Amino acid sequence: MQYTELGRTGLRVSRLCLGTMNFGIQTSEKDSYAIMDRALELGINFFDTADRYGKNIKRGLTEEIIGRWFGQGDRRDRIVLATKLFGIMGPGINDRGLSAYHIRRACEESLRRLATDHIDLYQMHHVDLGFITDNQKGEVAEGVELHDAPHIRPGPPWEEIWQGMGRLISADKISYVGSSNFAGWNIAAACETARGRLLLGPVSEQSRYSLLERTIELEVIPACRAYGVGLIPYSPLAGGSLAGAAAKAKEGRRSQLELDAETTKTIGAYEKLCVELGEPPSVVALAWLLHNPVVTAPIIGPRTMEQLESAVRALEVELSDEVLRRLDELFPGPGGAAPMAYAW
Repeated sequence: MQYTELGRTGLRVSRLCLGTMNFGIQTSEKDSYAIMDRALELGINFFDTADRYGKNIKRGLTEEIIGRWFGQGDRRDRIVLATKLFGIMGPGINDRGLSAYHIRRACEESLRRLATDHIDLYQMHHVDLGFITDNQKGEVAEGVELHDAPHIRPGPPWEEIWQGMGRLISADKISYVGSSNFAGWNIAAACETARGRLLLGPVSEQSRYSLLERTIELEVIPACRAYGVGLIPYSPLAGGSLAGAAAKAKEGRRSQLELDAETTKTIGAYEKLCVELGEPPSVVALAWLLHNPVVTAPIIGPRTMEQLESAVRALEVELSDEVLRRLDELFPGPGGAAPMAYAW
């Protein structure tokens, strides 16, 4: 296993992060234990979860599974544990968001479910734009999400957020703070406000990033580079599209995502390139992420042991400049960082 520092910190984590979103939903508790055991054997010491994972059955289910796994033996101090807060966790008006009130309560509940006394990386799952209402009276409907909300009230200021996080750090309940789904200017605002309070600020950003989704190259990646924030890409295989989707379609099997004709053609060309390289498409997709110095660790979310074993192979794959050029031709992205990607 290879290791690197998490952003600008001295904390060393494995270059692959075990995502647990499938645990309790698509992967049974027994199989989840086996995957976590094997991840440790392979040297993966970076585990990521969230308070909402398992919500299709029960919010917090995945954290509970991890907590019960901790109870089976000497495991907790062998991993860097990351979880998240922000999403709806109950019917109450304050059971969500990044208010100092909810930050305190959400952390206590995650600690209880995870059966631990500390969280190593506590991540804000989304920018808090304010509580979301389904009418002008400010009533919040169960299940309302950001993109569905007709009315969005102003969110908490960064001073409040850092007050809440600072108290958790002082109480030794969390060690580091991270962000997820932030824009570049959100990262800058979070870092600068934290600096003014003599806090370390966010040390990592978790964003959707893959060969098929390169939007964050415009401003998020430059912000991460400027502030020493480690990038933790999620959905590195684009929902399975970069894991042999074209070949599966020829075999009559459907990929996780429905692709348009142009994307299907591109994926087909990509899979031919992978055949030339003698590597599975999923491995090449992960290796491409790992070549980026801003990337700390892509999140792999194996549903099976086979998927876990395959992902580790990416650490051994070196992509030549010629292969990187061909990948850029297939998946051109936004053209680099802003503003030069679109300005004269």
